[in-house]
Amino acid sequence: MPTYLSPGVYVEEVEAGSRPIEGVGTAVAAFVGFASKGPFNTPTLVTNWSQFTQTFGDFLPGSYLGHAVYGYLNNGGGAAYVVRIGQNGGAEPPRAELPAASQPSLGAYQVVALEDGEEGQLEVSISDSPSGGDALKLTVSEGGKVVEEFDDLTAGKGDKNIATVVNAQSTRIRLETLDLPAGVDAKPATGTVALAVPPAPAPSHISAEDYVGNSADRTGFGGLEEVDEVTMVSVPDAMAAFQAGMLDMEGLQAVQLALIAHCESMGDRMAIVDAPPGMNAQQINEWRVHKAGYDSKFAALYWPWVKVFDPATGNNVFVPPSGHMAGVWARSDATRGVHKAPANEVVRGAITLETNITKAEHDLLNPNGINCIRAFPGRGVRVWGARTLSSDPSWRYINVRRLFNYIEESILGGTQWVVFEPNDMDLWARIRRTISGFLLNVWRDGALFGATPDEAFYVKCDSETNPPEAVDAGIVACEIGIAPVKPAEFVVFRISQYSGGAEVSE
Repeated sequence: MPTYLSPGVYVEEVEAGSRPIEGVGTAVAAFVGFASKGPFNTPTLVTNWSQFTQTFGDFLPGSYLGHAVYGYLNNGGGAAYVVRIGQNGGAEPPRAELPAASQPSLGAYQVVALEDGEEGQLEVSISDSPSGGDALKLTVSEGGKVVEEFDDLTAGKGDKNIATVVNAQSTRIRLETLDLPAGVDAKPATGTVALAVPPAPAPSHISAEDYVGNSADRTGFGGLEEVDEVTMVSVPDAMAAFQAGMLDMEGLQAVQLALIAHCESMGDRMAIVDAPPGMNAQQINEWRVHKAGYDSKFAALYWPWVKVFDPATGNNVFVPPSGHMAGVWARSDATRGVHKAPANEVVRGAITLETNITKAEHDLLNPNGINCIRAFPGRGVRVWGARTLSSDPSWRYINVRRLFNYIEESILGGTQWVVFEPNDMDLWARIRRTISGFLLNVWRDGALFGATPDEAFYVKCDSETNPPEAVDAGIVACEIGIAPVKPAEFVVFRISQYSGGAEVSE
């Protein structure tokens, strides 16, 4: 309280009894995989396809990362974090595999790009050295920015030879000596040449450890622990590694188990798991039940793969559906809300499916948590399942788990002001008002079941939840109960025959 020492009128600012809780974002995806360029093991935010291609390159043969991100954005996704792995799984930096005549030359030297990137992105400039004489200066630029400089070079023999210095120190280019006709000056002329840069290939070998990574080095899944915004994670290139023989079935399952464990430990995101390719309904069911016995409320499995157009090859290819499914989740959140099951939604960009199943086959798969993607005549390719991989009936549906994630994260972020406040009945009342106001809006949005707020949720924070011994220990406890809405998974219309004019009970 301020001290008043002289008569007068005083104006004071006081805090309101409760503070509003702002809902957190629910649709931020993370993708882990291979790319032709870009930083390794660094979660990088992209919000559109142009940003992805500028940072990580275009569609890459032997990788599904580009297709996953494109499918995510095309189906309604917005922000996504991309983690490029495989830094130690590739070969030496690739040489430009272009016809010799098309590679630029500087005097007696041909310039070859070592750095992956977009064609024409690197430029090499030759100028006179400030040191004077016949000395030269070589500059390498990328996107208009100087990335390497080599000064006081010569075309003659010795330690200052331009090829000797550049080949020993440069990480971007290499100079190869050309056989010039007699009498032709070997000294490079001043000027600038642009390089056609070859894309880096997908890694030639990789292990489950590259995906898992660790928290200390911020590699693999560990690098995503520092990004709190992420709400769903996909690893499409685990399937690329599996198809290339770099991962066997046990290695693939190790990667998926690590992905699920990451989501469970974080507690605020879900794993979108892909099934192996080329399986029919019976095989995928046996794989799910007898091999991949995943049991988690923080994971969902989708099958089969979808066929999309691949600009890298000009053909239609089958790709894992996890990226497209993440986009469907984001679109459903934006149009209906996180409480709506992300199902009965069109999969944009999907031409057809790897496997078309019957209703009888679907009856076998759905109870085991295999969310099927189906093609319906006149209705396109649609998601036709909304279950988690949990055996607990309370957490059977994806939207229930994601609704709890949303509410928990929103309350966690919106009640930080409570810490170090006096732990008394006034604080308990303020907490009740704050959380009740937030849940009231959630109920009004249709996310909670009940005709009235009292039927939809309750908030209890009083002397019963905070006995004297808890208060003495510095603890304030608040009990919250909510009734989430469940999806109408089985719609039943009971039709009977009755005589006209007969009384029908409502």
